[in-house]
Order: sequence, then C-alpha cells, then structure tokens
Amino acid sequence: MELTIIWFVLVGVLFTGFFFLEGFDYGVGMLLPFVGKNDVERRIIINSIGPVWDGNEVWMITAGGALFAAFPHVYATMFSGFYLALFLMLMALIVRAVAFEFRSKDESPVWRSTWDWMIFIGSAVPALLWGVAVTNLIKGVPINEKMQYAGTFFDLLSPYTLVGGVAFLLVFLFHGALFLTLKVQGELIERVRQVATKVGVLAAIAFLAMVGLTYINTDLFNSSLAGIALWGAVVVFVVSYGLLWAKKFNWAFAMSGLAIVFTTAAFFSGLFPRLMVSSLNSAWSLTIYNASSSAYTLKIMTFAAVLLVPIVLLYQGWTYWVFRKRVSAKDLEY
Repeated sequence: MELTIIWFVLVGVLFTGFFFLEGFDYGVGMLLPFVGKNDVERRIIINSIGPVWDGNEVWMITAGGALFAAFPHVYATMFSGFYLALFLMLMALIVRAVAFEFRSKDESPVWRSTWDWMIFIGSAVPALLWGVAVTNLIKGVPINEKMQYAGTFFDLLSPYTLVGGVAFLLVFLFHGALFLTLKVQGELIERVRQVATKVGVLAAIAFLAMVGLTYINTDLFNSSLAGIALWGAVVVFVVSYGLLWAKKFNWAFAMSGLAIVFTTAAFFSGLFPRLMVSSLNSAWSLTIYNASSSAYTLKIMTFAAVLLVPIVLLYQGWTYWVFRKRVSAKDLEY
C-alpha cells in the first residue's frame, strides 16, 4: 500500500478518535449550565471529564500535525480558507480551558456561573464549526488552480453546511449526555437521561436532514462504502436511542460513539482520494497525490508513528481505566 494512502487512513483515524472522545467532552460542557442545578452538581459534571478533556484535545493537535506533515498543501489551503472559522474555534477552546481552571478560584456564585457559561460557549462553538468544516470538505469550496482558497468566510456558509453544523452539535450533545449517565450518581442520572431522550430526537432529525442534504449536495454516495457507513451511522444511532430508553447506558454510549465513527468514516471514504474538493473545477481538488509531502518525509513519519502512537494509546487507555469510577459529592475537594 502506498504511503499516501496509509497517511490518508491515519489522518482519518485521528479525526475519528478526536470526534469520539472530544465529542462527549463538548456534550458535557454544553449540558453543564442546564443539568447541574447547584454548584455541587456542576462540579461533579466538570469532574466527570476533568482528568481526560485535555488528553482528548491532543487527538485534534495530532491530527492537525499529521495533516501538516503528510499533506502540507491541504494544511495551507484549509487554514487560509477556513482562517476566521478556525480562529473562532481556537478562541472558544482557549476560553473553555481557562474556564476549567478559573471557575473554582472564587466562591462567588456570579463568578462561577459566568465561567460555567464560558464552558458552554467554548464547547458549543467548536462542535458547531466542526460540522460546518466537515460538510464543506465534501461539498466543495472555491479552490483555484494554484491550490489557493479563492472565496470568503461566507462561502463556507450554506443551508447544507449549517445543517451539518447543527447535526454535529446535537449528536455531540447526545453523546455527552450518555457519557454523563456513566459518570454521575443518584437523581442526577435520571435528570441526564431525560435530557438525553429529548436531545436524541432533535439529533436524529438533524442527522437525517444532513444525510438527505449530503445526497443532494455532494457525490459522497458515489462511494458505496461511504453510503453504507453513513446509513450504518443512522441505524446505530437509533439503536443507541433505544438502549437509552431501556436504561442500558453502557451500550447506549458505545452505540452513539459508533455512530460518530461511522459518520467520520463515511465522509473520509467519500472524499478519497481527495482531501479538499474544489467547487470551481474538480481537477483543482486537493488529493493525496498532488498535495502530499515527499516519499522520504512520509517514511520518517511512518517510522515515528509506529513507534509513538501505541505508547500514546496505552497511556490514554490507562488514564480512562484509572478514572473509570462514577463521580460523587464526596470526591470533591472543599
């Protein structure tokens, strides 16, 4: 197998892991001001992702680094074309990280409530923008013959991409609610479950709308593998919702995660061998062949990945194992 194909798959795997892990982080952050009725409950919710949220973001950094090293032309075109959107995402992530650290520095209810809403904003904005970004990649953006973005920020916004953004946001919200059912205790579990049942309906509607618009606005379904994966995501999402009603929370969370995995796999397989589709001329699309680094660079990267990625996976798996228990009020520091 060619190294360009291997790195296309690896970048897809990194983004899949990121959406699965950071997806429930975003969901928990968005739920924080609504599910937590008092400061103790909100601290429990924050502590449910406290040991892992920063590690989950490493997947995004690693995916971006892999994209930069393996496909530099894609990195350059994407980060110049999506500059404003990525800047907004970066600012939201900075605000969220600061909020996690600053929230407990003062006992004032106003202070803590303000930072709780900053966590909400810092989670909702990236969730929305990731959906807009992913749907733009498959729909196509104005890229000229010089591999340069030839549009504006508003060229990234369309009914399809906005629906994609809302779908991603709601699916992550549902995914985060299911994660909380595994991490909290007592009446908070039932409150989260009730929220999840309502959000799940909205997420299903938005997701089906995205699938329909994907069929109309893109060529994704020209790939049979992509079509199977996307409809598979719909099926397992419905299964996840049914398991939620049955209060089988572990399996419900696993199925919602699988829906995210299938969705990401569908978009990447629908793109292949492209990485960014040009809406001006299909011949100007960025592919794994015209946008890749040299063969020598890819060989060095492959060696480094084989050596280091298993270590990272083992460490993160160990972290989740250590912090696998439910969080309760007695675990909080006063």
